[in-house]
Parts: sequence; C-alpha cells; structure tokens
Amino acid sequence: MQITTRAVRARWSLAVLFLVMGISSMAWVPRIPEIKSDLGLNDAQFGIMLAASSVGAVLGAQYSGRLVHLLGSKNTLRISQFVMPAGVITMGLTMTVPGIMAGLFILGLGYSAMDIAANSQAVIVEKITKRRFLASLHGAWSIGTFLTAVFGGAVVSLLTPGENLLILGVTAIFIFIPLTEQMLASGQDEHKGAEGSSSKMPWFGGKYILLWAFAIGSLGSFVAEGAAMDWGGILLAEHMGVGPGFTASVFATFSLAMIISRFTSDRIMEKHGSYKTVLFAGIFGGGFWAISILTAVPLSASNPIAAMILINAGFFAAGLGIGPIFPAYILASAEIPGVPPSLGIARIGVISIAGYFIGPTITGFISELTTLPIALMYPAGALVLAGYLARYLKTIK
Repeated sequence: MQITTRAVRARWSLAVLFLVMGISSMAWVPRIPEIKSDLGLNDAQFGIMLAASSVGAVLGAQYSGRLVHLLGSKNTLRISQFVMPAGVITMGLTMTVPGIMAGLFILGLGYSAMDIAANSQAVIVEKITKRRFLASLHGAWSIGTFLTAVFGGAVVSLLTPGENLLILGVTAIFIFIPLTEQMLASGQDEHKGAEGSSSKMPWFGGKYILLWAFAIGSLGSFVAEGAAMDWGGILLAEHMGVGPGFTASVFATFSLAMIISRFTSDRIMEKHGSYKTVLFAGIFGGGFWAISILTAVPLSASNPIAAMILINAGFFAAGLGIGPIFPAYILASAEIPGVPPSLGIARIGVISIAGYFIGPTITGFISELTTLPIALMYPAGALVLAGYLARYLKTIK
C-alpha cells in the first residue's frame, strides 16, 4: 500500500515536472524570429547554430540511460534538473551566437537526460498504479510549450528575448527541486541495476532490432516536432509576411493540438491499439501538414486571412499526429523481453531525441538550398514514416 501511495504521488509530480520541462525547454522558441533577425543569420547559419543542441542531446541521451541504471531515475533527475535550466539561463545572459550555441548544448544535454529519467520513472509508476498515463504526461509537456508560446507572444513588447529566457530558466529550477523529491527512490523504481550488472547492451542483433524500428519511428515524430517549433514562426515571418507576436500563432496552435492528442491518446490506444492509432496519426498528420504549407504560402499573397487559417490548420494536424507516437514507442521499448526498461528507453532516446534537435538543422540546410516551404516537406515526410513504422508495434503483446 505504501509503495502505491508513493507511486500516485510521483505520478502527479511527474505531470507538473513534464509541464515545466515543456516551458523551460521551449522558452526561446516564441522569440526565435527576433533572435535570428537580431543576429543577422541566414537559414543555413541558424541551422548550424541549432546543431549545438543536437550534440548535447546525443551525449545526454547516450549516458543518461546508464546513469538511470546505475543510480536510479530520481538521482538522475536530481542532476539534470539543474543542467537543462542552466542552458536557458546561459542563452538569456549572452544573446550572442557563441553564447546561444553554448546554451543550446547545455539545454540539449540536460533535456535529454531529464526526459529519459522522467520517462523511466513514469513507466514504473504506470506498472505500480496499473493505470496508463504516459501519453497524458507528454500532454502536460505540451501544455508547457503552449504556455511558453502564449507568454512569449504576450511579452514581446515588454521583455527582451534575454529577459524572457532568464525569467523562465530561473523559475524552472525552483519548481523542479521539490518535484524531484516526490519521485520513487532508486530502490523502488526498478531501474537501478544490481551490483555488477551491466549498464550496456548491444546495438544490433535479435531483439535489439526492434529498438531500431521504435527509435526510427520516434525519430520521425521528433524531426517533425522540432521543425514545427523552430521553423514555424520563421515561415510566417519571412514567407507569409506575418508581423511580430502573431508569428507565434502556429507554435501555439501546434502545441494546443499536441495537448488534445496526448490527453486523449491513452484512451484511444486502449480502444483501437497502438498500431492503428500511430499508423493513422503519422500518415494523416504529416500528409495534411505538407499540403497546408504548399497551399498557404502562395495563398498568403492574395488572401492572407485564408492563408493563416490554412497554415494553422496544418500545424494543428501535425500536432494531433505527433501526439501519440513517442509515448507508444517508449512503452513498446520498455516491454521487450530481456531488455532493461531504462536501457531500452535510453536507446530510443539516443536515436530519436537527437532528431528533435538535428531535424531543424537539416531543415535549415535544405531551406538554404531551396526554400523553407520546400524544406518543411522533409519533417512532414518523417512524420508519415513514423506512422508507417507502427507495423512493428504489432510484435509487442
């Protein structure tokens, strides 16, 4: 009874933790058009700057699974809860290309470590409470990104981008600390390995091939999510003539759709199964998103209102599609027989979380060679691929 009570308490703490993770990790996104313009960067240069977070994310994901296995998820959160906000604060204090790149590296490092530790804790809390809620936790994260979009758009004339980031970064630290202390301890979360047990596992062969399918599926959704958040405002500002403040509309619309999707995905997957849910979500979300971009951008010259409605509808569809994909693949990776859940989740993280940061960088290079609307066909296609790979979910009972 005592462990169940603690698990319920951890569940609610995780919900708030994910919400604040969404706020702090996306703190700079609503101000991206201003930052990019102030720094005088073209699309390729901006994409290179984003690569700093990719490097941090890969390193964080690579080692956080081992930390969870060796120290437990709670202790890993105790470390990463300071690292991620430190990246946001670094960006806020500098507002130069080197400073923002350093901040993005720290942000990526801390975010991937915190995400893997929090998901590892959530998988065990689900098991103890016998209630499916992982998708809803990611819905809380999306609420955080939505609040960030609203806040960033509302204070655009009151706070500089640097001040915006400093406020959110410092606030996050003070909220994370008490939340982390409510998590299941290392002896209760089933992740801390026995003495002498290995925190490593092969990359290929047998059951580990399934992890690649789940990771690439997650990668597709993360590529789409990262591109939508980092390039959506720039698309409106530079290709549709939308003014400051209103450029955050697609980010808000996208985040709202993810909130709706993730808070309903648990019930939908229980009713229709993960395979059908992810298959439809990926193909519909990616397909409609691509069509809306290719139609709305040229339409903006003659009918800007209709174009704004259409582009927001496309980003809304993308958010609906992305919502259930990562939670479904994370749960599947934790259910592969013989694979420790923390290491399975970390393997997904190494490959897929990097896509969240690498995706926008690749989009920037494609945009410089072509145009941004054409470049966004890459993340839209990645979302369709994420849906197609749902076929491998049928192998997990």
